[in-house]
Amino acid sequence: MYDADPAHTAALLKHFADLRDGTHGDAVSRQAKEELFVATVELLDPYARQALDEINAHLLLGTGEVIATGARKSKDGTTAVWALTWPEQRAVGINPITLHAFYGAGFHHPHLRGGTVGDWPLNAFTPPQAAAELPTLRAIASAELHNLVFQRDYRIIPATTHGQAS
Repeated sequence: MYDADPAHTAALLKHFADLRDGTHGDAVSRQAKEELFVATVELLDPYARQALDEINAHLLLGTGEVIATGARKSKDGTTAVWALTWPEQRAVGINPITLHAFYGAGFHHPHLRGGTVGDWPLNAFTPPQAAAELPTLRAIASAELHNLVFQRDYRIIPATTHGQAS
């Protein structure tokens, strides 16, 4: 009925194993992890731009502009931001739509976040509409589990402590 190992749970297991092992990918040192993060930002760039370009094309009617910083170092770590700004947003003085990849100075590995994400609209009135919510539900559940690990540590995940995470 379900995938034996859906991609979102496999990604979480890898993430928790990295916490357990003190690694990120194959990197162990902070410098190697930062180099890997910079390469990851380059890999993410076309997809972050695509997500924002889709919103610009379909919801902002092409009036927006995507601005990307690339990977940048600061006292707080290394970060990259993709932002979608448009005239109406600027006129009312609110922040743009933001996708943020960051590797905080005190973190073991990088993370992604948005500028305001917390609630997501739910408009499912038919079985196909409900099924179409699966990627969103997966993202929310994965983020929740990640945040619970962040509140404690990887040991709350049995698959990580019982040798199933590699």
